[in-house]
Amino acid sequence: MNFEHSAKAVALQDHLQKFMDEEVYPVEKEYDEYMKTVANPWATPPLMQALKTKAKKQGLWNLFLPAHDREDGLSNVDYAPLAEIMGRVLWAPQVFNCNAPDTGNMEVFIKYGTEAQKEKWLTPMLEGEIRSSFAMTEPDVASSDATNVQCSIVKDGDEYVINGRKWFITGIMHEACKIIIVMGKTDPDNPNRHIQQSQILVPKDTPGVEIIRPLTTLGYVGAPLGEAEMVFNNVRVPTENLLLGEGRGFEIAQGRLGPGRIHHCMRLIGCAQRALELMCKRVETRSTFGFKLSENQSVREDIAQSFCDVEQARLLTMMAADKIDRDGAKEARDLIAAIKVVTPMMAARVIDRAIQIHGAGGLTEDYFLAEAYNYARQIRFADGPDQVHMMQLGRSLIKQHN
Repeated sequence: MNFEHSAKAVALQDHLQKFMDEEVYPVEKEYDEYMKTVANPWATPPLMQALKTKAKKQGLWNLFLPAHDREDGLSNVDYAPLAEIMGRVLWAPQVFNCNAPDTGNMEVFIKYGTEAQKEKWLTPMLEGEIRSSFAMTEPDVASSDATNVQCSIVKDGDEYVINGRKWFITGIMHEACKIIIVMGKTDPDNPNRHIQQSQILVPKDTPGVEIIRPLTTLGYVGAPLGEAEMVFNNVRVPTENLLLGEGRGFEIAQGRLGPGRIHHCMRLIGCAQRALELMCKRVETRSTFGFKLSENQSVREDIAQSFCDVEQARLLTMMAADKIDRDGAKEARDLIAAIKVVTPMMAARVIDRAIQIHGAGGLTEDYFLAEAYNYARQIRFADGPDQVHMMQLGRSLIKQHN
């Protein structure tokens, strides 16, 4: 394992950190206040658009793209600390066109899209002109087992007809969302449950695409990206909208998840690191019973444990990133499962300690902590719940030693 970053990556870390210090942190409160009062929260705020323009001009754009996708792309090891820096402000990845689910969807187009699909959808996504969403999770089945997906994709002449209900579809509420990648079944009776599914492109404005309601997580609406429950009611799209071929939905899903989980974990590490720093500052400014909080043994233990937790998760995630770079996501699947279990739980613990140290104020919007906790808790479900990753990891480890 060699976690030494390239000279280019180190320079990008410095550049990105400077941009965050000079452009993002100073307007963090202004952005939050705007989102509380704006009539339409599903449009890109003017402040965000201004930041995106500046980031693009400075070359801090599409940093997630790996080396095999563009000449000046980064390895997972080189990108990981950049994701951590962005993750310290929950909406900051959007500034750099590095937010989920668009990053994963762009990788899907790059890896599996036709030239026509890339020209129509990928190019404007890379430019930041449109947004996208990925529709897999369903409310009527246990979606922790993706083979349970019931959305139907039925061929009818030169079209596919799509019917089904989806929810927690990130990004779908954004006005700029123009394309949906939908996971459904084209061959539901196939005895091999892992080739029943396919993925297909559905323009958001296609007749029959119905948004039922925006959803919240722990009370947070997540605008302007937003998540929603939606229905596909006899939605018709041409057969050329199918990605890669019938029965290859799982193959596509697995191809996008490895690097995406690195991104999620490093963003969460950024949240946890910021929470730790806020703890250290807070305990020097508050006193109880004649002593600073920083002199309290239990407070010191919470801070020390949080430092250990963050460092352990960061090193494990970097180890997974290094394994993907060296051997590919398939060979790194055990480490990817491990970080997906460890990091969100770690972030939730550390942020919870920070909330406790901040008192009741830690639960309010005066600090980023409550929303960061919501993010950490949400990611324990996103890209598969903890239990699925632990089940698969345990099975793999047992197999290796027998």
